[in-house]
Amino acid sequence: MDLDYTDEQQAFRQEVRSWLEKHVPSKPLPSFDASREGFEAHRAWERVLAEGRWGMVTWPESYGGRGLDLIQWLIFEEEYYRAGAPLRVNQNGIFLLGPTLMEYGTEEQKARFLTSMASGDEIWAQAWSEPQAGSDLASVRASAVLEGDEYVLKGHKIWSSRAVFADWAFGLFRTDPASQRHKGLSLIFFPLNAPGVRVQAIPQIDGETGFAEIFLDDVRVSAFNRLGGEGEGWNICMATAGFERGLMLRSPARFQVAARKLVELYKAHEAEVEPTVRTAVLQSWMDAEAYALSIYATASRLAAGGHIGAEASTNKIFWSEMDIAMHKAALSILGARAELLRTAPEAGDIGRWLDGYFFSLAGPIYAGSNEIQRNIIAERMLGLPRA
Repeated sequence: MDLDYTDEQQAFRQEVRSWLEKHVPSKPLPSFDASREGFEAHRAWERVLAEGRWGMVTWPESYGGRGLDLIQWLIFEEEYYRAGAPLRVNQNGIFLLGPTLMEYGTEEQKARFLTSMASGDEIWAQAWSEPQAGSDLASVRASAVLEGDEYVLKGHKIWSSRAVFADWAFGLFRTDPASQRHKGLSLIFFPLNAPGVRVQAIPQIDGETGFAEIFLDDVRVSAFNRLGGEGEGWNICMATAGFERGLMLRSPARFQVAARKLVELYKAHEAEVEPTVRTAVLQSWMDAEAYALSIYATASRLAAGGHIGAEASTNKIFWSEMDIAMHKAALSILGARAELLRTAPEAGDIGRWLDGYFFSLAGPIYAGSNEIQRNIIAERMLGLPRA
């Protein structure tokens, strides 16, 4: 892997930086999980990105992208986080479903969904987990019965990110009632305002509504909304999970910027903290840089025609545990002040560390729990027998 950027890549970085300097909001947007107002403010930002064709730079121009490679996407992400640009409210769509749709969708499906996804006109939620099927997706019970050219959806989805205010969801459904485990499953899209859909918010630890449960009672959707062939949902779902665990959902820039802020925080309070905190700060910095190099290597392999395999599970464990360690180090530096919520009058930037810590605790659970990821590593990478 060549760690030197080409002249073309350097020029691209400058183009991204110049555009962001002119367009990033001067004040942070309200949380997209806290209210409809905040959600719509982030949707408006997605439209600003789309106008500059920055919505998803790796997508073809015909779908609102720039047709760039993954290395350029990583450069874009580095500049995006450096500029302090808003979090992407449509990350479930552009980072997870979008790449999967690009690989498995028909040309008609791509034309219907990708452009509106890139523009922010349609925001997507993920509807995989169920009360009986969390990390064990093969236990999905929600059903989809084909009647003519429509599917009738029934079931109960839970822990659906962004579902409270989103427009669409993509979910895994059992289309063969006699099937078991990973067989007989299909990936189907459904609008969240369709008759028979009921969305109920699940408050997070900070009181915001980042998750929801979805109840489906005889919801009718066109068979056009099935991605891939009937019964092929498991394999397609695993491709989406690969993007979620191993590359796009958590780009290195997110952690590199956090590591830099952690170092700055430590320097400002070095005289007040225990010497052991310095070790934690240094480890966080090194881990963020190591993760970046690993993702650059993965991107280079994909650009050469490779695929994301079981090693995505190692990435997922690494970034989720790194995120927790990084925020724990920050809270150790801040001491009692770390308990100030982001909304507290005296919090300043301190509250964002606590907010980030709360969110980091979910990392080992979403995208497949780390316990499941360790099983995948043991069986598929190391060839160990099942227990």
